[in-house]
Amino acid sequence: MRSFDSDAGGVYNALMNPNPVLRRLGLSPDDRAVIIHADDLGMCQATLLGLEELLDAGIVSSGSIMVPCPWFRGAARFAAEHPRADLGVHFTLTSEWKLYRWGPVSTADPGSGLLDAEGYFHSTARAVQETGDPAAVARELEAQVARAAGAGIVPTHADTHMGAVAHARFMESYVNAALRHGLPPMLPRMDEEGWRELSRDHAGGSLDGEAIRQVMSLTRSLEERGVPLLDGVSGLSLSSDPASRLEEAKAALARLKPGVTHFVIHPARDTPELRAITPDWACRAADCATFARRELRDFIRSQGIHVIWYRELKESMRSA
Repeated sequence: MRSFDSDAGGVYNALMNPNPVLRRLGLSPDDRAVIIHADDLGMCQATLLGLEELLDAGIVSSGSIMVPCPWFRGAARFAAEHPRADLGVHFTLTSEWKLYRWGPVSTADPGSGLLDAEGYFHSTARAVQETGDPAAVARELEAQVARAAGAGIVPTHADTHMGAVAHARFMESYVNAALRHGLPPMLPRMDEEGWRELSRDHAGGSLDGEAIRQVMSLTRSLEERGVPLLDGVSGLSLSSDPASRLEEAKAALARLKPGVTHFVIHPARDTPELRAITPDWACRAADCATFARRELRDFIRSQGIHVIWYRELKESMRSA
C-alpha cells in the first residue's frame, strides 16, 4: 500500500450526523462531493508534467506538493505559473524508492529518529512511527509548510504521504501544523470501527484502541470549532491493471457515498525518469491519461457527483 489515502475500495464509516461542510457548500446531506486529488507533486518532474495536462480537463480539483523532494523548486514554479491551482502540502516523513531518495528539511541529526542508516528518511511509515521523536516530527512538519510558504506557495490544505502521521504520537502535531497556517488537514470524521479499518488498511495498523479514541476526541473537537473534515477516503490502487484504469475509475467513483470524499490518484507523464524511479509507473501514467478523458468527466456529471476543491474547505473554515 503506497499511502494513507490510496486504496481502491475506500474507507467511509463516517459518523451518522451529516457533515456540516455540505451545508456550508450549499449542498444537501445526501449529496456526494469529491475532491479528486493528485498526490506526490514534486516527487519528480513527471508529476508536474502530468498535472499540467490535467488542469484543462477540469476533473482533478486539487493536489499536494512534497516539499523535501528533488523537484520541489519545480513545484513552486508550477504553483506560481498556475495561481488558480488548488495545491496543498503533502507532509512527508518517508522516502520509499530504492535509487531516488530524499530526507528532512529541518535536521540531519540521527537522534531525531527521522533518518535511516544512509541519512535519508526511512522507507516505511512504520519505521518512522517506531523511531521518530515526536518533537522532531513536529519541527519537520512546521519546516515543510514554512518552506512551501517561503517559496511563494499559498497552500490550500495539508495531507500526508504514506500515512506516516497516522500515529498517536504524531497526529496532534500534524493537525497543529495545518491549523497554525489556516489550512484544513486531511482528516476523516469516523466512528471507532471506521478508524480501525482505516488504520489497518492504510496505516499499517499504527493506531491502537486508545489512540483511536484520542483521535476521535480530537476530530470531534475540530468539527465543533468549524474545521472541515472528510466523510471518506478513497482512490485508485497503484497495483491494479493500468489497462483497465478507466473502468476502475468509474467503478470507484460510482461507489462514493454521501458526504465529502478525498479521492486520490497519482498522475504523472510517462517519462524515462518516472520509469527509472518507480515500478508502478504504468498506473501513474494511466492516471494521467484517464483523468484527462472527456468520457470520465461526462460520467462524473451523469452520476450527480459534485467535484469540489480544498480551497472551498479552507474558505469555509475561515467563515466558521
